[in-house]
Amino acid sequence: MIEEGKIMGKLFGTDGVRGVANADLSADLAFRLGMAGSYVLAQHNSSSRPRILVGKDTRISGDMLEAALVAGICATGSDVLLAGIIPTPAVAFLTLKYGASCGIVISASHNPVEDNGIKFFGPNGYKLPDEIEEEIEEVLEKQHYLKQIPVGGDVGRVYHLEDGLKNYVNHLRDCYTLEKDLNNIRMVVDCANGAAYAAAPMLWEQLGARVISIGDKPNGLNINERCGSTHIDYLKRAVLENKADVGIAYDGDADRCIAVDEYGQEVDGDHIMCITALDMHRRGLLHPREVVATVMSNIGLNIALRRENIAVSSCKVGDRYVLERMLQNGAIVGGEQSGHIIYLEHATSGDGLLTSLKLLEVMQRTGLPLSRLAAEMEKQPQLLVNIRLENTEKVMAHASVVEAIARAQQKLGEWGKLVVRPSGTEPLLRIMAQGPDQYLLQEVIDDIKGKVEELAEKFGSYV
Repeated sequence: MIEEGKIMGKLFGTDGVRGVANADLSADLAFRLGMAGSYVLAQHNSSSRPRILVGKDTRISGDMLEAALVAGICATGSDVLLAGIIPTPAVAFLTLKYGASCGIVISASHNPVEDNGIKFFGPNGYKLPDEIEEEIEEVLEKQHYLKQIPVGGDVGRVYHLEDGLKNYVNHLRDCYTLEKDLNNIRMVVDCANGAAYAAAPMLWEQLGARVISIGDKPNGLNINERCGSTHIDYLKRAVLENKADVGIAYDGDADRCIAVDEYGQEVDGDHIMCITALDMHRRGLLHPREVVATVMSNIGLNIALRRENIAVSSCKVGDRYVLERMLQNGAIVGGEQSGHIIYLEHATSGDGLLTSLKLLEVMQRTGLPLSRLAAEMEKQPQLLVNIRLENTEKVMAHASVVEAIARAQQKLGEWGKLVVRPSGTEPLLRIMAQGPDQYLLQEVIDDIKGKVEELAEKFGSYV
């Protein structure tokens, strides 16, 4: 629990503030985040009365945290535009469209229902830079916002944004570049019982596709529960049972998507980036000839793109680091294996609906089935192990783990890939190895995992 009036350690991770709702992420903390965030953003805003746009996903704690957050915002004299249940990328888009001082999303993305999170977008639609998040943390700690509390007519007002979802879907339709609609496409869409439950069927039906929707009946408790982009078994079966051309799965806040081909085979974010980047390149639209991917991406992506002289720039895991590298290099396509992909010509953040739209465009333009398109990238064997523990940095810095990692890198050689990193959103240490030899991958991961577990037992680091 976080003590009242006190912040314990760093709050912002790679994707905002996250924790168990009503415990780590309490209504009190949400209230103070609303006050501190609006206070800081007011200092960076030329408007005398900032407006902050707030959206959320479908989890049951969203109403509680929204009420607290909005109260904190209004208590500093900022107004609120309430967008309701809406995808995270829609908040980024609408923040820019309506000229809001910032956008805030209440969501824990693909995490289970007991978790929730609060993340900020700046007025440009991009996630807040580290320095602004650090400023919010400092204000939250020192409670600067208490020095000048408005009263009477100076407190903030709350306005309900009636056409937010409609405007977002219209924006996506404008991103569809073909004259021919999708009336020849039969698709299964898994909305994860999350923020896409209304937006996704609306988009695909307007584009003429024959849509079978699943995971579209949220009840506050079933978000991401055996559905969505992290649980695609039901989607695979539904594609086969309905003889669909494609299946699309979003996560709880719809900023990522995973696809399934007509044979029920998974098409992950690396494949989607490969398919769409190659299509853009072949039409002379990929400038520069570069794709940004994280260290967790499969080396099969590098091999497939290099065949056509497309460079792959590698960065740390997290969409904020993907975006940072894209802006540095001028790249227009970048993303993660998880399906969190940014098409910078159309959006300022990862957008699952936009990603699936671009994938369907390639299918329609080429007339090729998804299985044929995905075959351009041959995925190399990959093993991923997650170990639940605290104090990941302490464990990783220990000499025995450092030595095990060095041994693994030497064994994998130039055709292998090893990533050992703490998760930015959960108390996990992730160990990932790639290479042509499955047995070698298992060997090096077991070696590192054994050393980590020995230390976790010693330090009492298990969650």
